[in-house]
Amino acid sequence: MKIAIYGQHYQRNIHPGIKLLLDYVIEKKLEVYIDKDFLELIVSQDNNPAYATFGTFGTLDNSYGLLISIGGDGTILRAITYVRDLDIPIVGINTGRLGFLATIQNTQIRTALNSILKKRFKISERTLLSIETTPGNQDIQSTNFALNEIAVSRKNTTSMITITTHLDGEYLTSYWADGLIISTPTGSTGYSLSCGGPVISPNAQSFVLTPIAPHNLSARPLVIPDDIEIHLKIDGREDEFLISLDSRIATLPNTTTVTIRKAPFTIKMVELVGESFIDTLRKKLLWGEDKRN
Repeated sequence: MKIAIYGQHYQRNIHPGIKLLLDYVIEKKLEVYIDKDFLELIVSQDNNPAYATFGTFGTLDNSYGLLISIGGDGTILRAITYVRDLDIPIVGINTGRLGFLATIQNTQIRTALNSILKKRFKISERTLLSIETTPGNQDIQSTNFALNEIAVSRKNTTSMITITTHLDGEYLTSYWADGLIISTPTGSTGYSLSCGGPVISPNAQSFVLTPIAPHNLSARPLVIPDDIEIHLKIDGREDEFLISLDSRIATLPNTTTVTIRKAPFTIKMVELVGESFIDTLRKKLLWGEDKRN
């Protein structure tokens, strides 16, 4: 199996995980390629000569059978910009904090990779959002999809913005708020959750619209089917607003119309035997925990 390894940082807390991972793939003599910038970072911080012999990649193709992301959930969100619509399964080793997507801990690396090599895992297909802007924006067009959420928000002002929202061409409302989050089920445990949005099971065919600090008590998160097309028009005291696709941010003029819909492809996340979304809820969010019981 041809394997890609992607990471962004090489900090003290990440070093043990990287060493365990790279020593394992060397021991198993696996065909491994590491993101070029990440390998340069590793070699500059670790004098193991074996690490410098790895091949590198700048882009991926469908000859790869697996991508291993080492870092946190943010690293996985960046990794999907390489995977795109190639159907390469992704597994995440968590060296960050929460780890909803990156679920493998350092102590589990060998066991988890042994299971993957023996094909003892499931695939969880995750829906993405795609975006189109009128007029077009080159930064957005080059990577016009998001796994977690697309959010519009105010820029260079403390004043709220107005987000006029249509669903399949029908007027919904004009949110008066700091911004609006359009989240996938995968992203429902992230930014949307922190703004009061619901948690949605990854296999639910839904999106959720979550306003950011709305100045209206009736402006509540709204769950919609994922086949609905969403149109947004932003207005405010400033001439520009911010738009974010997961961790990628761009500035757009208020004359821009934003269209958001379900992306035509999915991201395939590896789930090991015994892992589940419900189990992750209990472990990561302490779901329903009551110290009285």
